[in-house]
Amino acid sequence: MTPLQDQLDEITANTRNLVQPERLAISERAVEELFATGIEDRILPIGAQAPEFALKDSNGKLVRSRDLLALGPLVIKFFRGRWCPYCVTELETWRNLYGKLREQGALLVAITPQTERQSDFMVGQHGLPFPILSDPGNIVAEKFGLVYTIPEYHRDYYLSILVNVPFINGDKSWRLPLPATYVIGRDGKVLQAEAHADFRVRPEPQEALAACSLPLR
Repeated sequence: MTPLQDQLDEITANTRNLVQPERLAISERAVEELFATGIEDRILPIGAQAPEFALKDSNGKLVRSRDLLALGPLVIKFFRGRWCPYCVTELETWRNLYGKLREQGALLVAITPQTERQSDFMVGQHGLPFPILSDPGNIVAEKFGLVYTIPEYHRDYYLSILVNVPFINGDKSWRLPLPATYVIGRDGKVLQAEAHADFRVRPEPQEALAACSLPLR
């Protein structure tokens, strides 16, 4: 299987070939400014107690983290939305590894601020076997220290490429989570935590799979 980051780097290379440099510079500026805020250093760290949550999946069913952790360790993928090709590629990679994850007795959920309707489209289009949970207003993502507000100049860019974040998320805040990977042990403690201000960088799923192999607590 091609490493996830190689797949994402190919998206970046193709984008740079297709998009004008002055337009690419808008996203580059946004990434640099977000990194400079130090947000990566403020995410919920390894060893912390993970916040409990109860969120609805794409069918409107309430999914509780407490119930999932009663069955095994839990991988949580925070992602921006179905409009992001990097997020889609990452979740498709997890789709292909999902059987291996379940063999280890672990579970996976993906959390996004997009509406249940958007998640339902995504599950059907990409054949995702794990729950896509809607986090209205990024309330859960905020507890993990992942949330930021898209700056005004970047909002205009998104709208120019037909990415209407307020419509997709069902609110007017223009807030998104950092793409992040968490592994939570059965005791609710964080075993792995990784998030990047640069949305083009994601951890390899094998790292989370290895964390799930740690002795169950």
